[in-house]
Amino acid sequence: MKSLLFDYGGTLDADGTTWLERFHPLYEEAGLDFTKDRFDRAFYDSDDNLPARHALSGLDLAQTVRLQVKDVVRALAPNRTDLIDPIADRFVADCRKQFKRLTPALKRLSKRYRLGIVSNFYGNLDDVLTAEGLRPLFSVVADSGMLGVAKPEPAIFLHAAQALKTSPADCVMIGDSVKRDMKGAAGVGMRRALVAAGGAIANVGQDWTIRSVIELEALLG
Repeated sequence: MKSLLFDYGGTLDADGTTWLERFHPLYEEAGLDFTKDRFDRAFYDSDDNLPARHALSGLDLAQTVRLQVKDVVRALAPNRTDLIDPIADRFVADCRKQFKRLTPALKRLSKRYRLGIVSNFYGNLDDVLTAEGLRPLFSVVADSGMLGVAKPEPAIFLHAAQALKTSPADCVMIGDSVKRDMKGAAGVGMRRALVAAGGAIANVGQDWTIRSVIELEALLG
């Protein structure tokens, strides 16, 4: 193994928990009353259309998350725009706790492997990572919003491997999504580590299952 490729959302900013799963209780704690189906629709509408609705280039994590929350709140409770900042701030604070926790391990791994990111994001992940002080750790950031191709399509994985001057067989993809990360990476011959938050763990042929990126150091020896 020469290169480690990481998913971003749910892998580097949380231990195997998606943005949808992390956001839902924050809205409930804020006192908004909605069905899960209604919340899911509002969340995905915001998530899918964020780059079309807003100019995201140059925005950091807090600015990006605030826009995502703003669109969801306007769909669920347009009279409660006062909740936008508290929900967004809480989410970003949780992300930053995770970054602080993972950064020492990522720095050590970067001395042994080439690191990269393969993410379905909004096109400004490079800006987000730079603002958080994480960008220097990664030799390539393959952001679907910039490349115009998304996981699980082979092209985004191959782009990252090529940028790292590594064959897919010498890469490990680390992510929390079975469909996007595990199956997508398997399709180009990469090894896979599934980050699973808990509960039943899917067996989809991954090489390893971990609870956190931190476990990679011991796993890889």
